[in-house]
Amino acid sequence: MKPHFHLVAATVLAGLPFHAQASSPTPPQAKPQSSFWGRLFSSPRPPTLDPPATPAPPAPKTPVKKAPSHKADSPRSETSPTKVAQKALSPEQRDELVRLQIFLDKALFSPGKLDGQPGELTTKALLHYQKAHNLQPTSLPDNLPMSKDGEIYTTYTIRPEDRKFVGDAPSKPEAQSRKRYLPYESFLELVTERFHVAESLLVKINPTLKLNTLSVGDTLTVPSVEPFLIEDVQETAALPKKPEFRNRRIRVDRNEHILELFEGDQMIACVPITAGSTTLPTPPGKWRVQGITLMPTFRWDEGVLNHGVRTDQFYNLPSGPNNPVGIAWCSLNKPGIGIHGTNHPETIGRAFSHGCMRVANWDIIRLVNLITSDIPVLIE
Repeated sequence: MKPHFHLVAATVLAGLPFHAQASSPTPPQAKPQSSFWGRLFSSPRPPTLDPPATPAPPAPKTPVKKAPSHKADSPRSETSPTKVAQKALSPEQRDELVRLQIFLDKALFSPGKLDGQPGELTTKALLHYQKAHNLQPTSLPDNLPMSKDGEIYTTYTIRPEDRKFVGDAPSKPEAQSRKRYLPYESFLELVTERFHVAESLLVKINPTLKLNTLSVGDTLTVPSVEPFLIEDVQETAALPKKPEFRNRRIRVDRNEHILELFEGDQMIACVPITAGSTTLPTPPGKWRVQGITLMPTFRWDEGVLNHGVRTDQFYNLPSGPNNPVGIAWCSLNKPGIGIHGTNHPETIGRAFSHGCMRVANWDIIRLVNLITSDIPVLIE
């Protein structure tokens, strides 16, 4: 059963991210006060702190059949990304940026988590959208076909059936291997992934709710995006080939942490990724998608993760949204390397992996619906 949504009114203008190379909330080239930059930074206000950590409410264990295991990266073992202080924006300025991020997200030129803050991922998504649609790559949203009157926010009520996907998700692989399913750790985690949203933004648009103690029946204001529905992702060992997509191709830019999808010469999608490190780099070259699995299991092998060497000391981790490879795995014709989901979407584009290409679960599920096995993958 799909969730019910009730639209919440919000009247704002189009928004724009802070450019990735800027060092202050003033763009490199001055704009008149009537421009976007003038509107966005004319009346700053103090930043809001992120919410506290959320305890995991109990939930019944859901049996899931095992799928083929894969070698992949382990986000829990990586260095956390550096936290950047948020820019001081008014609610109106914040909503301008949320509107832009929603526009890009719906077009699958993903800005990462929707947070209503200027940042590098939003700027990259905007520039790629402009390039793909033959628009002047200004990093300003003034030439986008973006409505200024649509709703930015909607509401979501936590349902009894959501309990199935929330429960105990231990962090240690040995404990994870004893589970039958790796669910969300809390209703808050379910909501943030369902609506592609940062916890910090949820705090600001739900000031009267205690997000770390959400329960069935609670109603939240959330971004008006196409929700990621974990209940619709069914375990599938190998998705069938789609001949209509045989002319598509993937390009991965390791330096920019970007994955681009093309139909011939036309870019049709772009998502941020986490690529390999200098120790275990994502292998450059020309590869192909070998197969696509939904709700995969994960073979956790410390030797593979740290040194790229397979050992007999490993754990088989069950499927679920908190599996280290998330809810989808696209294997390449390079052993142990793939494009996959994650249980740490906040690290996308800002950290390093163990050689694979990691994508937020809400982006990877849309990506696998646009590709097929045997299409080429160029990693540069």
